[in-house]
Amino acid sequence: MKAALETQYEVYRPAIEGCRYDLIFDTGDRLLRVQCKWSPLHGDVVVIRSYSSRRAKDGLVRRAYVLGDFDALAAYCPELARCYLIPWEAINGLSQLHLRIAPARNNQRAGVRLASHYEFGATIAQTKLGPIAQLGERCHGMAEVVGSSPTGST
Repeated sequence: MKAALETQYEVYRPAIEGCRYDLIFDTGDRLLRVQCKWSPLHGDVVVIRSYSSRRAKDGLVRRAYVLGDFDALAAYCPELARCYLIPWEAINGLSQLHLRIAPARNNQRAGVRLASHYEFGATIAQTKLGPIAQLGERCHGMAEVVGSSPTGST
């Protein structure tokens, strides 16, 4: 929610629980339904589950997300203190998504998803969800504007 607000989007919550999405981002052009996930770091990989789980009388029930459940998945990695925004097209059919924070040790490039390509500001800028410049962060923690200048230019 904080990352979306920093990009100057309006953020809303559904009025009832049980929806397939947790937040709604108003980009100015459209409403974006967003599923939120807590995503741990395993070595050099941020692991993002793309399914839901619930307890039932027969044990744990997993349900894969399907097209139409939401428009994008937002993931927060607490070890890196970073947010990622993954469009539905990158998730479609996968039970987990792996985002690498460093190149593969064997130099494999095919099929490797770099976390930097899905960082919240970078993803919104790539998908052109709105004209407002995106906020990045310098190493010393000071917010810095990146994107179009002046606001609304292309």
